[in-house]
Amino acid sequence: MKHFLKETDFKPREVAEIFALARELKQKRGRHTPPVLQHQTWAMIFSKSSTRTRVSFEVGIHELGGNPLFLNKGDIQLGRGETVADTARVLSRFVHGLIVRTFDHAEVEELARAGSIPVINALTDFLHPCQIYTDAFTMAERWAPKGGDLFASLKGRKIAFLGDTACNMANSWILGANLFGMKISLAGPKGFEPPKELDALLAKEGFAGGYEFTTDAREAVRDADVVYTDVWVSMGKEAEAAERIKTMSPYAVTAELFAAAKPDAWFMHCLPAYVGKEVTQEVLDNPRSIIFDQAENRLHTQKAIMAVLAQQPRA
Repeated sequence: MKHFLKETDFKPREVAEIFALARELKQKRGRHTPPVLQHQTWAMIFSKSSTRTRVSFEVGIHELGGNPLFLNKGDIQLGRGETVADTARVLSRFVHGLIVRTFDHAEVEELARAGSIPVINALTDFLHPCQIYTDAFTMAERWAPKGGDLFASLKGRKIAFLGDTACNMANSWILGANLFGMKISLAGPKGFEPPKELDALLAKEGFAGGYEFTTDAREAVRDADVVYTDVWVSMGKEAEAAERIKTMSPYAVTAELFAAAKPDAWFMHCLPAYVGKEVTQEVLDNPRSIIFDQAENRLHTQKAIMAVLAQQPRA
């Protein structure tokens, strides 16, 4: 049984196929979408609040002909102490797929091990692979020749990631950039280097020397095709808010810093954005800010991922 828990769960050839399918689904939306989830129910276990993730998955399941079943972790027995493994085994008897947004990455891994249905990581504190595939697809839409290979257009491009360089988005972008053949440079404060757990994963995947880390924001954005940032205070880090904002303020994406990237560079943010902290309003409003295209493409990319997983034989 194939799952999507981290970026490298699909090989480059498979990623290219997912991107091509996402483009097709986007173009055909509202006219003809293949009902690949017809007569299926996909459950969504969420331990964290959400706007884009919940809406895009619920709408996507519906548009593929399926039935989305939203389960707040606090409303099911998992929230009262039932084991992750038992939850996986029970749900595998009822539903056809499982989408999980939670804190501990080990939880999605255990759900995948114990169950017999595909599991999609809709965000953990370690990785956010659906967002990275979406972001890469959004970039490729701009770089690939019309009708050309979206995946191939990413090779050799550079992304600069600024701010909280030890967060799940930074981890996922490091892993994704290596998978896509991109270069990645991260700029953040000392003490916010990517975790050793990620270095071990990169080594396991054969991605030696897979990123650059610097404390100099301008150095990171030099020659960048994309300037990317995320919130400085992720869910679960609220107690550290004041110190994080103070520490990361030199890495805010201002118009001046954005101008230090390539003249045709794009600005990206997975949202929600906190104006005046990680990014200024001027940058968010820049014509080369494609944040709402990113948000929209969550729908199309995730539909493609679900369509691929749904068509494998059930375990």
